[in-house]
Amino acid sequence: MAVPEKDLRLIRKNFESNNEVSPERIRLGNHFVDDFIFEGHEAADIPINALRVIFNIVSTISNEQFRPEDRPKQLSLFDEEFETENNIFASLKIRNSKISPSGSTKQVVDAYEFLTKFKMSWYKSTNSKGKEIKTFGGLISIPSYDQRGYTTFLISSYWLKKLMVIPEYNYVLYNLVYNIRNNKHIIFAIWLAKLPENGAFLKLSTLNKKFGLKYKTSKDFCFKFLKPARISLNRFNTLSFNYKYRGDSIFIIPYFTKTILNNNSSQTTREHLEPSEAYLDHREKIAQRLSYIRKRYGLHENEMLQFSHQYRNVPQTRVLIEMAFKEFIRTARLKEIKSTEFQGKLFLNEIQEHLIQIYRRTKMGELLPNGYPIII
Repeated sequence: MAVPEKDLRLIRKNFESNNEVSPERIRLGNHFVDDFIFEGHEAADIPINALRVIFNIVSTISNEQFRPEDRPKQLSLFDEEFETENNIFASLKIRNSKISPSGSTKQVVDAYEFLTKFKMSWYKSTNSKGKEIKTFGGLISIPSYDQRGYTTFLISSYWLKKLMVIPEYNYVLYNLVYNIRNNKHIIFAIWLAKLPENGAFLKLSTLNKKFGLKYKTSKDFCFKFLKPARISLNRFNTLSFNYKYRGDSIFIIPYFTKTILNNNSSQTTREHLEPSEAYLDHREKIAQRLSYIRKRYGLHENEMLQFSHQYRNVPQTRVLIEMAFKEFIRTARLKEIKSTEFQGKLFLNEIQEHLIQIYRRTKMGELLPNGYPIII
């Protein structure tokens, strides 16, 4: 069925992925994850093929994603294009084999039907001029076959903005939805990416409610849900986790299974799994390192906020910072300058500059030259 004539005037942009090479990973904005997948802190039970649709939507629009603080002009352009009147949509086209590699028409139809009905409602947002914009529908609307082997559908400006404008986001491996068959394990992986590096203690009742489960004991939750999920993530994901339980509380500690960020190299190396005791010791070393830097380079508490957050909670950024620090020391020695002559913001500016240069030499820096971490 073709898109009705009355809806054509509402379509402001067409997206289509012509690239047959799948991305290694995608960026899921935290606002989308919180509102669509974990509304009210409870995970939606989204079927695996519907998750494939979501991952392919993000893959298709990936070149248009941006952080507003990096590209404020692009945010204005988005508002002008999509947030000037009610019921504005973008059109997307995805190959059916991306949703059902086995070629099942039923799987494709069920996936799009789920996303059409799921969270179907009126949504309101306010544009940069303070005008309230209303949109009706689910994540997608009016799926249709306009070409053999493809499905075309509309996505509302409300959800498109949450997918495209990503002030905060996490990377998720694209192939998770093809390598892992249990949809709850994939949703758990998305949630795990949002956990702080030092992990989290959660009650059994909280975890049961969050993931729609009904385990009676923490032991059952750990060995019947967490253990198989961990096996899946150890095998197919770059982020996995350790866990332990005490009474009705469960401690979940994320760790990286692979090094994604490489300097002048595309080689991926596997790290050994890290026991929780060693991990806690690692946290103490991070605190000691931050204290040393703060005292040596005269950083005030307000100057440490962003720097400390990035160093503590984002392992890839911590690697970049340490590389930038070594380069900073080396450069200072070559110039016969004491590194401690750079105090406070002067020090942070130097580290930021070296960090940008190092980041842009990485594989990710080649793809997203302005995607470097901000530490100031």
